[in-house]
Amino acid sequence: MPRLFGTDGIRGVANVDLKPPLAYALGRATASRLVEPGGALVIGQDTRRSGDMFVAAITAGATSLGSDVHQVGVVPTPALAFLAGEGEFAAGIMVSASHNPADDNGLKVLDSNGLKLDDAIEDELEQLIWRAEELGGARNGDLGRAIDAHGLLDRYRQHRLALAGSVPASGLHVVLDCANGSGCAVGPEVIAATGARVEVINAEPDGVNINVNSGATAPESLAATVVARGADVGFALDGDADRLIAVDAAGRVVDGDQVLGILALDRLIRGALPGGGLVVSVLSNGGLQTAIEAAGGHVIRTPVGDKYILEGMQVSGSGLGGEKSGHVIVREHTTSGDGIVTALEVLRVMCSSERPLDALAARIELLPQQQRAVPARHKDQWEGDRVLQAAIAEADRRLGGSGRVLVRPSGTEPALRVMVEGPDEALVAELADTLATLAGERLN
Repeated sequence: MPRLFGTDGIRGVANVDLKPPLAYALGRATASRLVEPGGALVIGQDTRRSGDMFVAAITAGATSLGSDVHQVGVVPTPALAFLAGEGEFAAGIMVSASHNPADDNGLKVLDSNGLKLDDAIEDELEQLIWRAEELGGARNGDLGRAIDAHGLLDRYRQHRLALAGSVPASGLHVVLDCANGSGCAVGPEVIAATGARVEVINAEPDGVNINVNSGATAPESLAATVVARGADVGFALDGDADRLIAVDAAGRVVDGDQVLGILALDRLIRGALPGGGLVVSVLSNGGLQTAIEAAGGHVIRTPVGDKYILEGMQVSGSGLGGEKSGHVIVREHTTSGDGIVTALEVLRVMCSSERPLDALAARIELLPQQQRAVPARHKDQWEGDRVLQAAIAEADRRLGGSGRVLVRPSGTEPALRVMVEGPDEALVAELADTLATLAGERLN
């Protein structure tokens, strides 16, 4: 049986392969494993219509074992992590599928420090989920309570407003794309607190339009708006506001690798990058590594997933890490990816250096890189397919020592991910297409 927990919680198509009974079982499992008698957990959600359904199911499960459940409503995932880590709660659960399509949803469990769980604890929860009905239940007088805790979001808001107050961005014109997601709840207010003039787009969530032609995974509308309005910079959040993609004044996309490079180079210059280390995933561009090393720093690579980035930061002592997708962790401010904090940090560098975003991004010359997501029913069997393995070896040979091929099963959907990187753009695209086509043929 496939593992329930992927790289970012449990995900699936809402009410199809991710159903309320599973959320109910997760609520019971979480209460049993992570919450002491008389304790409480906190639950948040993004703007998907299915969110209410899953919050209700999780709440029913946790309260049936005597745990109080504080429901904070629509909040960014980093806000839920912030609240879970304040010490008041034994655990937190975020109902969100982040950047995935609106029909999907997901269940992310956080510990009392607001951190994603270790794989071993996720495995324990998974075992408890399968035998959730064996966990017993409380009598009426001992049942937990569902508590309206919408006001708790203000704690996160005030913290981020304080950060924004230290960024002198008056005079800058910013376009913010909220992806019709949970960033709408606080993002515009925080960015405006820098003094910048902020125009907000895609901030009218209706339960079904989250991430639709908007946000970090579809920055085209943001780029067009930045150019049309003559803005200095654009920022695109994803559906739960834990990642950020930027756009310069000419409408060019500045991805997570370049954002990381901008922040890391600024810190290296200021002597504010502990140990000179930047933690990135195996997907991050080789050009980023070259730029960091040329500036006297070094790059530490981890598996894909922001929880592995944080683990790498904790082990190495680094204060900065993230992924090409736009998850950026700035340890002095947060222990999770937070697109709003990332936007503030980019504005801070733009203002302190008095340089536009395109000039800052130009210092990180990225290698051509192509990624393909191949729907694959048998995604986990790719290593055992000799034909596919031979094709990967041939691709490596053609790239020589100046490029690389990375193939891995997706941790969030039934797909195989193929990445090819190298100096020859045409060859990179050719190899990515060839491998993706073959993977689709062999693994379906």
